[in-house]
Amino acid sequence: MNDDAGGAPLVFLVVGEHSGDALGASLMAGLLAKTDGGVRFAGIGGPKMLAAGLERSLFPMTDLAVMGVFEVLPRLPLLLRRMQETADEILRVQPDVVVTIDAPDFCFRVVKKLRAAGGAAPVVHYVAPSVWAWRPGRAAKVAKFLDHLLCLLPFEPPYFHREGLDATFVGHPVVSAGFAHGDGEAFRSRHGVPADAPLLLLLPGSRTGEVSRLLPVFGDTVARLMAQFPGLRVAIPAVDHLRERIRADTRSWPIAVAVVGAEEKHDAFAAATCALAASGTVTLELAMAGVAHAIAYRVNALTGVIGKWLIKTPFANLLNIVLGREAIPEYIQDDCTPDNLARELARLLGDAGARLRQLEGAREALAHFEPDGVAPGERAADVVLSVMKKGKMP
Repeated sequence: MNDDAGGAPLVFLVVGEHSGDALGASLMAGLLAKTDGGVRFAGIGGPKMLAAGLERSLFPMTDLAVMGVFEVLPRLPLLLRRMQETADEILRVQPDVVVTIDAPDFCFRVVKKLRAAGGAAPVVHYVAPSVWAWRPGRAAKVAKFLDHLLCLLPFEPPYFHREGLDATFVGHPVVSAGFAHGDGEAFRSRHGVPADAPLLLLLPGSRTGEVSRLLPVFGDTVARLMAQFPGLRVAIPAVDHLRERIRADTRSWPIAVAVVGAEEKHDAFAAATCALAASGTVTLELAMAGVAHAIAYRVNALTGVIGKWLIKTPFANLLNIVLGREAIPEYIQDDCTPDNLARELARLLGDAGARLRQLEGAREALAHFEPDGVAPGERAADVVLSVMKKGKMP
């Protein structure tokens, strides 16, 4: 084990986006609680991990927040440089365990560099590759260089057990993130939204590319809804690094938009009538908060063609995947149009029964996301500590 700081073990974390930052912070809290604060952290993380005890990030986490084949290409030189910097730093500090979180295209290349250079630290990856959705051969590949895999979904571990990789279902962090306990009345009061006014939340994503592609579509959607719902109010909970950009981009919209920070997200959810969101973790957050919603997504046209060819699951939304049916409406790529989105949102805004029916399906799906009532961060911390004690696999 690393002997610095009085023998306190060193955990090196690698995170590439905001959902991973939340996972990392929860894991760090679990590790600190289970060791009475006797663990140190280094690596790459965002604001939540910095608040949880990461002294500094090796470089800005946002450097890695890019998605899609053709979206990556312009930033490839930076990404390759960051991969090497990360591997070099891990080799330099010699941590007791490396925990990579999501962002597999980046993280797995870093791990391969470590293995090639003789790095001895065991590696735990948090968030299993979606081998059940596409590229099932990845299960055998990752088994060659990972020591343990932490899975968010209950049906994932067997895919990796078959390849000889230890994998543990730890549950999804959304179940313990407090989204069911926001103060909707306070949010409406702060932002001058009458108690009887329909409030639509827009969540265009946490990546610059997502916002660039989705926000104009969302704006045109809202314009179509205004005539049917004259009292409509709109709010956008935005990640910090995109808040000012979103505020600037929505100034030309025909309706005033309350662009709020992450600190108001729970309250905004509690206040909402319904929501329109980029596909991703946010759909689980909305379901936990009891907010009916539709999801939308667009990528580069060529990326979309490649994805349609590779992806094997009929749904993009995890709730729909778990249920095996479309409980949450999905509007992906060519279906992501203002007309389609406005039609669906008009249904949700105007029909309380439709909202309730959707939420019944969402609750059914969410029951699969928490194992035995144990918080995911605690369960993940138990696994990381166990792997750290065992050391590197033979």
